[in-house]
Amino acid sequence: MTTTSKTACQSCGMPIESGPYCQHCVDETGALQDFETRFERMVGWQQRRDPSASREALESATLDYLATMPAWREHPRVTAR
Repeated sequence: MTTTSKTACQSCGMPIESGPYCQHCVDETGALQDFETRFERMVGWQQRRDPSASREALESATLDYLATMPAWREHPRVTAR
């Protein structure tokens, strides 16, 4: 019996089979997307989940979440929050 070990994407926390990042957090070459691209996509995801939230609240919540992710916790936008 083969067991698969799942880990979490270091950028967004999504469960993944292997590697540091999930398919949603990398570009077409497999490299981690730049911070602004990933940030905007995550804010958009939050907005779809809570359409009544203000942009300011969505950005703040996204920055707070990214502060828990290894790929972003030392990024200047995250540490300046």
